Amino acid sequence: METNWAHLFQQVLQQLPLTLFMIVVSLFFALLLGLVLTIIRIRRIPILNAVIRVFLSFTRSTPLILQLFLVYFALPQILLLVGIDINHWGRLFFVILAFTLHTSAYLSTIMYAGYHSVSYDQIEAGLTVGMRYDQILRRIILPQSLRNILPNLTTQVIELIKDTSLAFTIGIIDMMGQVQLIIGNNYGLGMLEVYIVISIIYWALALIVQGVLTLVSRRTNRPYQT
Repeated sequence: METNWAHLFQQVLQQLPLTLFMIVVSLFFALLLGLVLTIIRIRRIPILNAVIRVFLSFTRSTPLILQLFLVYFALPQILLLVGIDINHWGRLFFVILAFTLHTSAYLSTIMYAGYHSVSYDQIEAGLTVGMRYDQILRRIILPQSLRNILPNLTTQVIELIKDTSLAFTIGIIDMMGQVQLIIGNNYGLGMLEVYIVISIIYWALALIVQGVLTLVSRRTNRPYQT
């Protein structure tokens, strides 16, 4: 039987909006949380800094699928011990929470390295000419840090795109979940074709992200025009 490639792409792409939603929302909150974690690490806030070090170590040392299961199955049971019931909350919340926590750990590491990639001599120079620390942060540290972290940031965004393929393991029907439904409905027939289709779609998403952030990187690397 001849494969209807256009129909396969159409079926899988039906769930593209949900996949993109998970990516965008998780990345947004991961950036915010990653920034908070970075600030705490830079300022070396007592107790919190130690807690964050444990969190980062655990997150980077355990599989994402395990973290997803812990958030989905274990977190509600733990919160019940203190009288908080979230068992009725939607699966999408737990998926986004797991991806946010996982990604924020890596983004925090990237941001922290980016901050320290700017030499302290430049900060001292700013202080010498009378700049406040917030001005130094905005005009000296952040522009250079952003330029330095863009390659690693690109890699991490692509990792998040791939990570969302695990959402189907707790019943989210995103693109990968749709693939499993298609295979199940066809009793396993056409499995190769379906996996080729989903591979091309994820590949295209990664190429788009890489292309956009590469353009941003080139613009930030341009010398200032006077």
